[in-house]
Amino acid sequence: MTNLNPYITFEGQAAEAMQFYQSVLGGELTSNTFSEFGMTPDPAYADQIMHSQLETEDGLVLMGADLPPGMPYKPGMTISISLSGDDEATLRSWFDGLSAGGTISQAFEPAPWGDTFGMFTDKFGIDWLVNAAGQRG
Repeated sequence: MTNLNPYITFEGQAAEAMQFYQSVLGGELTSNTFSEFGMTPDPAYADQIMHSQLETEDGLVLMGADLPPGMPYKPGMTISISLSGDDEATLRSWFDGLSAGGTISQAFEPAPWGDTFGMFTDKFGIDWLVNAAGQRG
């Protein structure tokens, strides 16, 4: 199964915002900081959220994160589309197809958390995140 979800980018408020959404929507919230994945070239970002996911009993999934160091904050342009699932071949094909004519900001390759991950802006200016779950167990 593959999922398509909104992914909201924050400028240092991801933890607070995602906790707020959970307080209203309910569900289970998981969050990881940049430091948990060793992704902190700037110590000021160590405790900021690298990835957060809220899953509700009704099947809603909302994702969010703080901007990584060095990425500009663009108010009004802070939502991306996230494709995630288990079928790496399909997700790689979609990554390749959707990124054609656009700008790849991170190649679709193994990530520190054990999945295969990539990011790009398509030729229409839409930001995409693609994540294929790694083999667990």
